[in-house]
Amino acid sequence: MLVLQEVQTYSTMTRSLLGMSDRLRCLGVTRVVMEATSDYCKPVFYLLETQGFEVWLVNAKDVKHLPGRPKTDVLDAVWLCKVAERQMIRPSFVPPAEIRRLRDLTRYRYDLVNTATAEKNRAEKLLEDAQIKLSVVASGIFGASGRDMMAALIAGERNPKVLAQLARTSLRRKIPLLEEAFTGRFTDHHAFLLGKILARIDALEADITEVERKIEEEIVPFASAVDRLDEMPGIGLTAAHVIISEVGLDMRRFPTPGHLASWARFAPGLKQPAGKNRGRGSTGKGNRYLARTLGEAAVGASRTNSFLGERYRRIARRRGKKKAIVAVGRSILTIVWHLLSDPNARYNDLGSDWFALRINPDRKKRDHVRQLEALGFKVILETAA
Repeated sequence: MLVLQEVQTYSTMTRSLLGMSDRLRCLGVTRVVMEATSDYCKPVFYLLETQGFEVWLVNAKDVKHLPGRPKTDVLDAVWLCKVAERQMIRPSFVPPAEIRRLRDLTRYRYDLVNTATAEKNRAEKLLEDAQIKLSVVASGIFGASGRDMMAALIAGERNPKVLAQLARTSLRRKIPLLEEAFTGRFTDHHAFLLGKILARIDALEADITEVERKIEEEIVPFASAVDRLDEMPGIGLTAAHVIISEVGLDMRRFPTPGHLASWARFAPGLKQPAGKNRGRGSTGKGNRYLARTLGEAAVGASRTNSFLGERYRRIARRRGKKKAIVAVGRSILTIVWHLLSDPNARYNDLGSDWFALRINPDRKKRDHVRQLEALGFKVILETAA
């Protein structure tokens, strides 16, 4: 069988890429394999996808060139072609267009929230620089009372008694402490900076509200999946939106829950050289947006009287909170896989007593005997009549 190889360079301009797609179609090419290169590969991927090609986006780590050979874009393309035609690689997960749009929105909301949080921290540091100890007295300085007080400071009010009287509801019980907290050296320089920071926070919060409204519009076709995910402990609407935007709805891409956990890097790697078990390695770095959401969900579930909450507490007592978060995050992913694989599936909590009811009676007996012997008792067991 005669195999021809053609190597040609194209620019990333749209006109050049369209010419490349026409050339590929003339050659009878049906599958295009690309190396993932951050955001630079997206325009090429999307254009070829719309032209009807089967586009594979592969992990750069999986197609790393052999050491000792020159590295150029042309040689990388030839190497990628060789490993692809020998079926030595597999495509990375790329969600469909509607999920990608939702993903762009949820990730932008995440970035906006982070920026707003950074601005709030900057405002608190500025007040500390002016010896204004509002954050020491009030649990949150960006509530209604805190905003009124900071607005008064910006407007030129410096009298601690007047500022303290702006407190509302339960904060009014701390007026003497507030008077002490507002005794500082707040200057016009601080007022100028604080005004800019608060204006920036207000603009960011308005943007967050607008993005959330757009997310609600885009999530309408997936409302059933959101409702089913929302039934899980620790998962709210925001977390459900992020999970769907990151993993999609088609679980056929992940044959088992273990494949999904491995893709999300919530499964430790196995090290077993020369037949010797070296233990489990770290999970590695995965999708940071999904990882943060699962971590927050695991912490939220830990405060509930549920199966996931009890699982977190049992692992945290033995192995620490960090490993408990990863373990519960993997359990959440397993549940998510089953819920999204079957549109009729609903979450059914096993209960916080599931572990106690499933423990082997002999094991419980040994544990109790060991505890009593540690206290200095001699234990003799007799079967009850």
